[in-house]
Amino acid sequence: MRRKPPAYLAGKIASRTAVSKRFRRLWLTTTVLPLTIALMACGKSASDDWAQFRGPNGSGVGETTGLPVEFGPDKNVVWKTPLPPGHSSPVLTQDFVFVTAFEQNQLLTFCLNRKNGEIIWRKQAPRSRNETVDNRNTPASPSPVTDGNQVYVFFPDFGLLAYDLQGSERWQLALGPFNNVYGMGASPILVGDKVVLVCDQSTDSFIIAVHKNDGKVAWKKKRPTATSGHSTPVVYNGQTGEPQIIVPGSFQLTSYSAQTGEKLWWVKGLSFEMKSTPVIDDDILFINGYGSPMNQPGNQVEVPSFAETLSKQDADGNGMLAKEELPDGPASSWFGFVDLAGDGHLDSDDWNYLQAALASLNGMLAIRLGGHGDMTESNIIWQHRRAVPQLPSPLLYKNVLYMVNDGGIATSFIPEKGEVIKKGRLKGGVDQYYASPVAADNKIFMVSRRGKVTVLTPDGSLEVVAENDLGEQCYATPAIADSKIYIRTVKALYCFGQQSQRSE
Repeated sequence: MRRKPPAYLAGKIASRTAVSKRFRRLWLTTTVLPLTIALMACGKSASDDWAQFRGPNGSGVGETTGLPVEFGPDKNVVWKTPLPPGHSSPVLTQDFVFVTAFEQNQLLTFCLNRKNGEIIWRKQAPRSRNETVDNRNTPASPSPVTDGNQVYVFFPDFGLLAYDLQGSERWQLALGPFNNVYGMGASPILVGDKVVLVCDQSTDSFIIAVHKNDGKVAWKKKRPTATSGHSTPVVYNGQTGEPQIIVPGSFQLTSYSAQTGEKLWWVKGLSFEMKSTPVIDDDILFINGYGSPMNQPGNQVEVPSFAETLSKQDADGNGMLAKEELPDGPASSWFGFVDLAGDGHLDSDDWNYLQAALASLNGMLAIRLGGHGDMTESNIIWQHRRAVPQLPSPLLYKNVLYMVNDGGIATSFIPEKGEVIKKGRLKGGVDQYYASPVAADNKIFMVSRRGKVTVLTPDGSLEVVAENDLGEQCYATPAIADSKIYIRTVKALYCFGQQSQRSE
């Protein structure tokens, strides 16, 4: 870690030659003005980049300043736009906000005016099927991603689509059907000229890259060890500068070449279900994973071998185990999760997965990036095997690592060592947390399911600066840019800013 430690650890301008007014006017006319127009045409600027789920490379960290501390339905509202349901998070270009939703069996993509929240266009995607989803999921949970010229969306009930900024469909790619026990949840990302999507499911998991301009498949690779999962990948450029796609999945973290899809290296030790997006800093990755209470150290349960169980429980002698043939216990209670083919029977592969899932551990891990092949022994820096979040991703901000679990228990760490700085329940935070924390402007924002937004100081102390109540349930992760925070509730999308920004 090369960043200067915060207070709890530590107790050019270059001069330029004057230019003539005439030369300066010429420089502004021939260089600055065309560059400004080009930046506007591409739809975003570096300072306003929140183009994907959790912003720049999934970090959850913005570079803006002047964010409001206190806000709510009647306070510091720049604009509010009612929207149909959906758990996808807003993404931004310089002029627009994109979000997906579903209404009356329709899969919808919305483009809003970033300045005033006006809906500019809405487009309906094909819906070739209605897949079953967990009650915490929706048909519009994956977030869009944009390059400033087009927006790319993934609907599990259809596949991938691309629209230009005027709402014209550029291409579509049907995918699925899928058989994830919760429904699909990972969001697409952009890597160079490709849209990359991870589709982890009970069987036939894969990662796919398609050319962003025409939707043609560049490569597609199977992920045979991955089952249930929802993690959105991140990008790592490594020492060679060649981009790698880093994917958390069942039992292991895997690196793929962005160019070819080749599996480069992997690290084992993750939970059997991965839902959070990792964060990267200085070639170190941090990721939390939670499977079940049985995956806490000391709570694990061993199950006998498949052969032994079969000899005792296979009443009909078909070489498989139906649920009614199983005694009460993990195999019976986890039946719906480990019946990977969904055929109502457990075979030896299902049983092996059950054993591996029960043997896996919940935890937060710090993993050194890079290498070749199995890097488990050398690349795990530290592990925190206590209570960790099931859904919210970690946040690394001002050299402090944060997580908030489903019950509102927040923990801060020294990222170099994994030592806990502070752990405690957020004030007023007795609630479930689905949204991931985000940060900017020396403020950390944690949003609960009930719509309580807790603002913390960035020093690891978990000191609460403000508690804000949106009065509506919230599942989506906020976006931050341009001195504003964009928060989606189950009924609307809010843009909050300081009072002086309301007339801008």
